[in-house]
Amino acid sequence: MASPANQGGRPRQPSLAQLRAFAAVAEHLHFREAAAEIGMSQPALSGAVSALEEALGVQLLERTTRKVLLSPAGERVAARARTVLEAVADLMEEAEAARAPFTGVLRLGVIPTVAPYLLPAVLRLVHDTYPDLDLQVHEEQTASLLDGLAHGRLDLLLLAVPLGVPQVTELPLFDEDFVLVAPKDHWLGGRADIPRGALQELDLLLLDEGHCLRDQALDICREAGRDENTPVTTSAAGLSTLVQLVAGGLGVTLLPRTALRVETGRNDQLTTGYFADPAPSRRIALAMRAGAARQEEFEQFAQALRQALRGLPVRIAQG
Repeated sequence: MASPANQGGRPRQPSLAQLRAFAAVAEHLHFREAAAEIGMSQPALSGAVSALEEALGVQLLERTTRKVLLSPAGERVAARARTVLEAVADLMEEAEAARAPFTGVLRLGVIPTVAPYLLPAVLRLVHDTYPDLDLQVHEEQTASLLDGLAHGRLDLLLLAVPLGVPQVTELPLFDEDFVLVAPKDHWLGGRADIPRGALQELDLLLLDEGHCLRDQALDICREAGRDENTPVTTSAAGLSTLVQLVAGGLGVTLLPRTALRVETGRNDQLTTGYFADPAPSRRIALAMRAGAARQEEFEQFAQALRQALRGLPVRIAQG
């Protein structure tokens, strides 16, 4: 193994071509397959890997006539090489987006209590207005979405706010009221003036821990004067299941207006009631990293989305 060429004994800076060649070999453990994957001749690939070993001053591969193995150092460098190459790909993606807004990949994170009800409008907007945008949707709970945004796994989030998270900019889209959903013939069914205080003694069904909608509903109940020791049955991972439990007579729940038609429209065992003004509500927004390279693009997207959502039973926020 040749030592680094510089006199100080420190490794030379490897090139991206060398890292790409080594990463391909590390993945396939086969020079011919690795060369085919990255469109390089086998001798050039072998030379690039050898040059990387010389530059770093470590042996990365154990070569025999029959197989290729990673050395212990090679395993560590392979992991770092993949990270570097992914970072470079992200950099190129950002540069491409800067050159041509609404092109390339947009990784959108959405919470489960928003995704089924707003995604049709989002997808229609992207299809009709931004045909060159490669929208990739990830449905996760709020904590996971914020982690993905912070670490660059996601570009933009669609979720309930306020988040109260530093270095995250919120672009409000709309406010929507909560509606009481109860079993058929419930005494509050059909009313349009339900006082919040009615929540104090009702058998309330909520989503599992981790859903922001659960926390919002509990906040509403506390504001209504509900005793924190009043039992709350938690037994549903999603709104569809929650509504089925209500239809079965196990209690009542709160649904955001955007979910009402989808979740209750085909079930004749349910009734709904509306709260007196000011009704309990939530705000839905897009969220991005503060100072994001695509900030102007995301702001334009938020404004277009506000227009696309005007047909929903919501109060559109001012841009």
